[in-house]
Amino acid sequence: MNATALLIGLGPLLGWGLYPTIASKIGGRPVNQILGSTLGTLIFALVFAAINGMGLPTGMDLVFSILSGVGWATAQIITFQSFTMVGSSRAMPITTAFQLLGASLWGVLALGNWPGVNAKLLGGFALILIILGAWMTVWTEEKTQEKASILKKAVILLAVGEIGYWAYSAAPQATSIDGMHAFLPQAIGMLLVAVVYSVFLGIKNKEKSAFAEAVSYKHIFSGFFFAFAALTYLISAQPDMNGLATGFILSQTSVVLATLTGIWFLGQKKTKKEMTITIIGLVLILAAATITVMI
Repeated sequence: MNATALLIGLGPLLGWGLYPTIASKIGGRPVNQILGSTLGTLIFALVFAAINGMGLPTGMDLVFSILSGVGWATAQIITFQSFTMVGSSRAMPITTAFQLLGASLWGVLALGNWPGVNAKLLGGFALILIILGAWMTVWTEEKTQEKASILKKAVILLAVGEIGYWAYSAAPQATSIDGMHAFLPQAIGMLLVAVVYSVFLGIKNKEKSAFAEAVSYKHIFSGFFFAFAALTYLISAQPDMNGLATGFILSQTSVVLATLTGIWFLGQKKTKKEMTITIIGLVLILAAATITVMI
């Protein structure tokens, strides 16, 4: 692996690692966060497409790429809602674990990955590590019925959100389009969901429209971080760079930065024992990610 490929491969570490913390720090409601983030992503995608002379794909390539963006935005709304319940430092390891589980199971059931008994056993062991690691990151010394109930609701929400993240990754695979050309239509799909969600909430709750709130447009900045991560991952996963397996491993390092910055900068406090167990849990998740892509 050359230095350039490594630097590009670590792009998601910064982008996806800082994105949830920046979005939480800017604040606002989930609707403000998704509207601004997707607008920032579309701006980033438009600039990238213009620089590289890329237009929109046509036919089913366009349809599935937009559906991919719809899946991500739907899942991200749910993830933002979980942030308000348990904080990003607890929600991010859980959602990362669900994404790893979803990607692994999709690979086995639909793509024929992990052929043979030994591969399936090793893969099963990795999935157990993912579940254990996620549980360790949310472990708390002070157990109350209220906290347990809130955590349970957040976990269920994030599990449902995995359907959207799965669609984000799987939809482009139904066509021949590559990730870089899918980037712009994905961003369009993301913004479409955000606009519909914003309009729906405004009508349903008769509250101030997210379009009229300044905090929504502040989140354009956080959207740049997401877009940077998504684009560098797509480039990193190319065969002439790091390849899909190594690119995926490098992208998963973002969970460490997202969790730790949530604790350090957002006041999501943990005791010394909780912090130790959280770090061990993060290591287990990363180890499991490495195993699943190397089988």
